[in-house]
Amino acid sequence: MFPITTDTLNREITNLNILDITSATIRQVGALASAIENVAAEPILHLEMGNPGLPAEKLGIDAQCEALRAGIPNTYPNIAGIPAFKDGASRFLKAFLDVDIPGRCIVPTVGSMQGCFTTMLLLGQRIPGRDTIVFVNPGFPAQHHQCKILGLKEESFDLLDFRGDKLEAKLRSFFEKGNVTAIIYSNPNNPAWTCLTPEELEVIGRLATQYDVIVMEDLAYMGMDFRRDLSHPGEAPYIPTVASYTDNYILLASASKIFSYAGERIAMVAMSPTVYDRAYPFLEKFYEMPRYGDAYIFGVLYAASSGTSHSAQYAMAAMLDAAASGTIDFVGECREYARRAAIAKKIFTDNGFHIVYSHDGDEPVSDGFFFTVGYGDMDSTELQLELLRHGIAAISLPTTGSTHHGMRACVSMIITDQQFETLNRRLAQFNNEFQHRLQPTLCNC
Repeated sequence: MFPITTDTLNREITNLNILDITSATIRQVGALASAIENVAAEPILHLEMGNPGLPAEKLGIDAQCEALRAGIPNTYPNIAGIPAFKDGASRFLKAFLDVDIPGRCIVPTVGSMQGCFTTMLLLGQRIPGRDTIVFVNPGFPAQHHQCKILGLKEESFDLLDFRGDKLEAKLRSFFEKGNVTAIIYSNPNNPAWTCLTPEELEVIGRLATQYDVIVMEDLAYMGMDFRRDLSHPGEAPYIPTVASYTDNYILLASASKIFSYAGERIAMVAMSPTVYDRAYPFLEKFYEMPRYGDAYIFGVLYAASSGTSHSAQYAMAAMLDAAASGTIDFVGECREYARRAAIAKKIFTDNGFHIVYSHDGDEPVSDGFFFTVGYGDMDSTELQLELLRHGIAAISLPTTGSTHHGMRACVSMIITDQQFETLNRRLAQFNNEFQHRLQPTLCNC
C-alpha cells in the first residue's frame, strides 16, 4: 500500500537504471510507476503520461475502416498526402485559425513527433551557419531530445520570466546573433497550459520576419483555451496563431489530442507558401531540390518513412472535413479535460500545493490537459520522489526546460470519482507529512 518506503522506491529506481529521476523521460517515469504499482499492489495515479482520455472520434474510425476494406493497404500512399487529407486540412485551418494555407503546402506525418523531428532537420540545413533553435520553455521534453539527436544547438528561456513587454528584448538577444534558424513553442503550452497573447504572437512574428527565423508553432492542443469559445468554424474568435503576423511559419497539428486519435500516429505539417516555395542554394546542392517544401517532402520525409499510413490519412481527412463543416465539435468534446483539471487543481491546492504557472498576464490560465504544481520549499527532485512514494506519478518541470521547481500533472488518465477521491486521500497524507515545509504566511492581525 501507499505510501511505500524510501528504500523501496530507491530500489526500483536502481533496478530500472534511472540515473537521475529529475531528468528521466516520460516513458522512464511511466515504467517506474508501473514497477512501484506492482510492489505496492495498489494502482498508482498516472499524471505523467499525456495519453488521450477520451474515446477516439468514431467518424475517423469509420473512414479508416472503409479505406481498409476498399483495399488501400496494398498501395503506397502519396508521400505528399492524399488529396482529401491536404484539402481537408486547408479547410480546417481556414475555419479555425483563419489562415490560408493551400493543400500543396500541407503534408501528413507520422504524428507531430515525426513532423517536428524532420522539420528541425531541414531547418538546421537550410542556411549554413544557422544551426540553433530557440525553445520557449517550458516545453515538450521530447523536442529538446530531438534537437540534441540532430546535433543542433539550442538556446532557451523560461516564458514565465519574459512575458509581455519583456519578450521582445529577450528574443532580439537571440536572433541578432545570426545563428538562429527557428524558434519553437506549444500553444496552449505543454506543460504549463499558458497561452501566448496576441500581442506576444505579434512580437514573435514580427521579429521572425525581421531576422529570417522560421517559427515552429506546435498546436497539439488546438482550441483548448477554454476561457473563450473557439469551437465555431468560420466564426470569430479564431484560435490565435503566429501565422496572423508572419509568413515565416510552420504549423504542427496532430490528431492525437483534438480527435483522441493518438494510436494511429497521424498529424500534419503546414508550411506557409512563403516557406514552401523559398529556394536555398544548400538544398539545391544537397538534395538537388532548391525549394524548401520539395526538399522536405521528397528529400527528408521520403528517407524517414516513405510516407504516412494510408488508411490513417483517410481517417484524419474525414475528421478535419467534419470539424470544418461543423459536423463534429472537437473543442466541445475536449472540454472534458477542463472539468477534470478544475477538480484536480482544487484537490492539489486544498492540500497545500500551489500552481507554478498560474497566469497569462492578469488572467488565470485555462483549465485543460495539463497544469503545474509546486509544494513549499521542495525542489523538483524531492517533490517527484515523494509523490511517487505516495502513489502519484508526474514529471518534473526541469525536464521541460523550466527554471522553476515543480511538477507537470496531466488529467487525461484521471477519469472516475474514485480516482479523484484517491488523489485527495494521498495528497492529504502527503500534506500531513510535509506541511512543515510550507512557507509561513504573514499575519497582519
